[in-house]
Amino acid sequence: MIPSRKKLGDIGMFKGSMVALVTPMHANGSVDKKSFHDLIEWHIASKTAALIIAGTTGESATLTTKEQLGLIQDAVHISGKRIPIIAGTGSNCTQHAIELTELAEKNGADAALIVTPYYNKPPQNGLFEHYKAIAEKTTLPIILYNVPGRTACDMLTETVVRLTKIPSIIGIKEATGKVERTIEILANAPKGFLVYSGDDAVNFDLMKNGATGVISVTGNIVPRKMHDFCEAALSKDWTLAEKIHHALLPLHKGLFVEANPIPVKWALYEMGKIEEGIRLPLVTLNRTFHAELRQILQNDDALINS
Repeated sequence: MIPSRKKLGDIGMFKGSMVALVTPMHANGSVDKKSFHDLIEWHIASKTAALIIAGTTGESATLTTKEQLGLIQDAVHISGKRIPIIAGTGSNCTQHAIELTELAEKNGADAALIVTPYYNKPPQNGLFEHYKAIAEKTTLPIILYNVPGRTACDMLTETVVRLTKIPSIIGIKEATGKVERTIEILANAPKGFLVYSGDDAVNFDLMKNGATGVISVTGNIVPRKMHDFCEAALSKDWTLAEKIHHALLPLHKGLFVEANPIPVKWALYEMGKIEEGIRLPLVTLNRTFHAELRQILQNDDALINS
């Protein structure tokens, strides 16, 4: 059932500033559908290149399957093909990941972002077989997601290169924070395999070394600035790209003073974009960080409101 690359459609649309969207919630932890709608419209207006729904930043770990599917359905409906929708469908249970990916495809998602299995600590061959099993059950383009800092599982370059031989696996969100890993992957993967920065602090370095775009947390706060950065980088205007990147560095770092998405949801609340809701075991941002993050947000009003 694995599709040929010719049948995957325009995978070129998956480049530039792609945002790992938060899941807005009310104070009681229920999903805030109105704010979700408003955020998607804001990103479309801000020229965000694609939205990742129900990923790490979207609190996938504490969403029910029904909620996750509902968010994907709503995003597809709201977007109306104006922006690609990439569904987070990863799980440490291969069968569950297959089911989520099949449901995402059935409900109109344009691609799936699939994190490495967490907690299980599979060997490299287990990772290969995990993704192969998912790819055999869907025609969606698949983006691998390697974030060992959260999963205790690191997908090595050799495994990524093995997986590139599966046509529907089109790219990887590389969130090790290691620039050399991106260089290794691009040097060994076939031409056209896409690498995305999954760590905003190294966006510039990864794109200068061949990354196709970013899957960003910071883009939740300054979507237009992240678009501008990616456009500059993709056009190889490294002077402008570096200037924007350095201007955003304090925000990149400030959004990780506590576990993601705690700071980014608090920042969006501070901006009046969402309510303060977040789901246990996560809690709202510790008050000791409020002044620091508020100062970063207020240093440049044009940055916040762009």
